[in-house]
Amino acid sequence: MKATEVREIAGAYLFEPAPYADERGFFCRTFDADVVRSVGLDPHAFVQDSLSRSARGVLRGLHLRSGAGEAKLVRCSYGRIFDVVVDLRPDSPTYLGRAFFELSGETQVTLYVPAGCAHGFQALTETADTSYRIDRPHDPAEDVTIAFDDPELAIPWPLPVASMSQRDREAPSLAEVLKRQGR
Repeated sequence: MKATEVREIAGAYLFEPAPYADERGFFCRTFDADVVRSVGLDPHAFVQDSLSRSARGVLRGLHLRSGAGEAKLVRCSYGRIFDVVVDLRPDSPTYLGRAFFELSGETQVTLYVPAGCAHGFQALTETADTSYRIDRPHDPAEDVTIAFDDPELAIPWPLPVASMSQRDREAPSLAEVLKRQGR
């Protein structure tokens, strides 16, 4: 497994496994504490694992947490997703930077999203399972959602939106979220 820094988002990384494939399929390590530690992250900081299943065209996000934020490891374990990270850390050298990825069950690449960054994705396949490993217990009172179609962000979602939560559908613009946070 190797770690690659994401140029567009300071402190974000892609963790790329080295799958062993044969006639049975493949095997790969999807988390390695030593590799995580090698880029300055505490592998023991992650306290909760979650999994979402989405149908083709489902859009989830853009989400982040208020307060201390939430760092996460995101991996598409089955299918394919179009994944988005937006840097909303005012002191970051990549503030308002955006990065787009295709994560898939074929590659099992894991994306590290630093605390203070918004995250969202859209399922590209009929079924897409997405795994999350977060660094603090979820508290719904700290949930922040930003409009997926905010023109300021101009995210090139690849498919028409088939479905999304009411919270995501009614999300405010980035400007409104930043105003509410006093920025």
